[in-house]
Amino acid sequence: MFPPKFGRMFVAMKVAAKKIALIGYGEVGQIFARELLAGGAEGIRAYDILFDRPERSGSQVAAAERDGVALARSAAEAAEGADVVISAVTAASVKDVAREAAGYMKAGQFFLDINSASPGTKTEAAAMISPTGAAYVEGAVMAPVPGPGIKVSILAGGPSAEELAPMLNALGMNIRPVAREYGRASAMKLCRSIMIKGLEALIVDCARAAKSWNVEEEVFGSLQESFPSIDWPKLAVTMAGRVNQHGVRRGAEMREAGMMLADLGMADELAVAVAAAQERGAGKAGK
Repeated sequence: MFPPKFGRMFVAMKVAAKKIALIGYGEVGQIFARELLAGGAEGIRAYDILFDRPERSGSQVAAAERDGVALARSAAEAAEGADVVISAVTAASVKDVAREAAGYMKAGQFFLDINSASPGTKTEAAAMISPTGAAYVEGAVMAPVPGPGIKVSILAGGPSAEELAPMLNALGMNIRPVAREYGRASAMKLCRSIMIKGLEALIVDCARAAKSWNVEEEVFGSLQESFPSIDWPKLAVTMAGRVNQHGVRRGAEMREAGMMLADLGMADELAVAVAAAQERGAGKAGK
């Protein structure tokens, strides 16, 4: 953990990042772009692989025009002249994006990787970018972004985490440095994900089976006796909705958790099974 005095010193400086690049302009990227501009960023340039497919990027182009975001023809073009480059892609693309970034990042720039990837993947990505002189910062987003937006809790790791945090927090973000080494922030997130995503998968299967047998009242009543602080019927609906909407992404995150477990020499079967359950549940809530 960083000594408290460091956090207070950098917060007091309040030096905001001026120009920001986004690699990945999906739901999260669009939210970040819109709210960072509202928070005082002078300019945001975004790139997404879908920009190469006009038939699929219409909504992204419309969002950019609405929010005043400049669209780039490549990741390198987006990053040119940026103070901070934020990678908001998919777990499977983390190393590909980092490998490409190693060809265009420059000394003095920050690369904030907020993707849900294993500690090992983040460490490998850092090793690709660090030789450029740019500062790689590992980010672990600790809750869904829709809702809190850029105020969502993000844990940050790496030698430059304590320097970057106040630059983006001055624009409204909520980044907390937790380690100088890479991997720790992602480990905090993925260990938590094993529990949360596992519970989601369990309760979805439990609720569906109970509904099929018309024993929901008895099952939820029994669970209520064991855990009286939880509204089980409400939780079942809430978690089914999460799996329905985000199961594919959450499944990918759980596969990263499985990689973390395997790297530790632990069995990864449970994490992989949860990943498969999340993916099966995508688009199937209530069925």
